[in-house]
Amino acid sequence: MSSRWPLRLTVAMCTAVAALVVVVALFQTRIDVPTVTLGLLLLMSVVLRSRMGPVRAVLDHVVCIALLLLSGPAATVVVAVLLPLTQDRRLPLMRRVFNGAQAVLCATAAGFVYVTTGGVRGDAVLDAPGQATVSGFAAIVSWLAVNAALMCLVLWLDGSGPSPLVFLRKVAGATAVPMTGYGLLGILLAVVWIGGLGPIAVLLVVVPLVVARWALSLYEAERNAQAATMRAFIQVIETKDLYTRGHSERVSEGVGMLGRHLQLNEDRQLALEHAGLLHDVGKVGVPTRIIQKPGRLDDSEMDAIRLHPARGVELIGNIPFLEEVKSAVLHHHEKYDGSGYPAGLSATNIPYFARIIGIVDAFDCLTSTRSYRPARSVEETLQILLQDRYTHFDPELVDAFVEVIRRDGWKAAAADQPAPDETVQAAIDHDDLSLGSGGGATGSAAGPEA
Repeated sequence: MSSRWPLRLTVAMCTAVAALVVVVALFQTRIDVPTVTLGLLLLMSVVLRSRMGPVRAVLDHVVCIALLLLSGPAATVVVAVLLPLTQDRRLPLMRRVFNGAQAVLCATAAGFVYVTTGGVRGDAVLDAPGQATVSGFAAIVSWLAVNAALMCLVLWLDGSGPSPLVFLRKVAGATAVPMTGYGLLGILLAVVWIGGLGPIAVLLVVVPLVVARWALSLYEAERNAQAATMRAFIQVIETKDLYTRGHSERVSEGVGMLGRHLQLNEDRQLALEHAGLLHDVGKVGVPTRIIQKPGRLDDSEMDAIRLHPARGVELIGNIPFLEEVKSAVLHHHEKYDGSGYPAGLSATNIPYFARIIGIVDAFDCLTSTRSYRPARSVEETLQILLQDRYTHFDPELVDAFVEVIRRDGWKAAAADQPAPDETVQAAIDHDDLSLGSGGGATGSAAGPEA
């Protein structure tokens, strides 16, 4: 517990400074209609959060930026005190206290920047709308910057969560543009209010925003449900073989890492991760005795294995949201030199997603224990991928994947996999890098024949 004292001290200092700022703001605030109305709107966000999804954070930003223009920085700080009351009470107490102090400090920074850059309030906004917009934008940026800085500080002191760099890249950077947009809506709300509509401006600006956020939250919930359904389906398939348990999810994670490195857009990224998750779904139609066979497969057994990509396409063929992943599922066993299956495609004739999945599929297979061999190390496997460029894999994609793994690391298969069966007389099976007519290998992964 003593190791957490720097974090607790930091939270205590932030809370003390925030409390002092609030006391000063209370003496400078004139309670007016905008302050009361927008303060009540924040409190109502507790109900909106439980009934309409995650809309609270959006309302916080819109309301506080609007108050800067309507009632001034002091009123904004006072209303920011209400934000802790809207938090989920299931959060740890220290986190809720810090979040409340953080909101006050962000509001303070935004107010200071707004005033020092020449921002005006009330009716004066209509006399200098350009200046109000510029100062409001500067206030928004300062709010987001202070928020990010405080989060990085506590993440650095905590040490048990994501690193500050990960937070900046995956959270702060990803939300900077939309949160700036929400802040600009706050400026619009203030201008419409001052323009003569008064509280009715809330209905015109905030209500459509809340409804839109609610619709997006339903869409997100649907996507999460689809992903959960797919994962459950894959887990059922992978119970056929203890050695491949978790393989599909790891492939999905791996192709996701590579896709982000390649800067795919959001829709393509999601489709790629779905394809990685479902690439082996056709194995549900392969007899268990073949999947679990420890030695080499005969020709008829290999024929059954080679059908699993086509069977996978049949299984997902009638699901509209998986339309883009079909070609990846069908062709993920093609090889760059044209010696793969089912169509013998080569080079860039192989679908882009299939080329990506083929790399990650082989990588996870080799870094996992199999019945006939122990898991290989990550670095050894990366060297195999590099050696088999141009024959098995797209060389540019291999180079990119190697860069990603060496930079971000890789969580290999769980250590509780069964130990290899020493009685198995096979150097490789149907789930490794490459397949010969009898189940043997032709690539570097095969190693010496047993």
